[in-house]
Amino acid sequence: MSMGYLVGENAPVVWRGPMVMKAIQQLLHEVDWGGLDILVLDLPPGTGDTQLTITQQVILDGSVIVTTPHTLATKDAVKGINMFKTVDVDILGLVQNMSLFKCPHCHGETNVFGSNERVEGLCKEHSIDFLGDIPLHPNIGDDGERGKPTVVSEPSSERTSAFLQVAQAVLRKVGL
Repeated sequence: MSMGYLVGENAPVVWRGPMVMKAIQQLLHEVDWGGLDILVLDLPPGTGDTQLTITQQVILDGSVIVTTPHTLATKDAVKGINMFKTVDVDILGLVQNMSLFKCPHCHGETNVFGSNERVEGLCKEHSIDFLGDIPLHPNIGDDGERGKPTVVSEPSSERTSAFLQVAQAVLRKVGL
């Protein structure tokens, strides 16, 4: 389920707090999710009404912080970490997205958004586990646009291994 299904394709979601809270309540409590083992909520970065409402309306097993190694992104990640600590939601760990680009032509490796050391330091400073790296690769975006995630479209790829490693780490953290 996605907010994208509830508004027009080109329509911005320009809602004030009460409308956001009502939409979240409907998504969480009025959608027939069926028999789930786990429900993952992919939230935009930030510490606003959306994140706060979810922490108040749902018993969460924990949160996963996702960031790139870029300076501004890690600053936003720290705000998320501090918010979840403030509202007593366990932080299961941190995922570094777009961590490394491997050129398909020369096979050289580039840290496009900066050194991994920044994220390693962030984990150490906040005593949270590092769950894994997701590489920067054009097929990940292309697969998503086709509605066929990389783990389905290219099950034996290195990218799939990266996603599965993160998923397995999260499952262990929540006891599954």
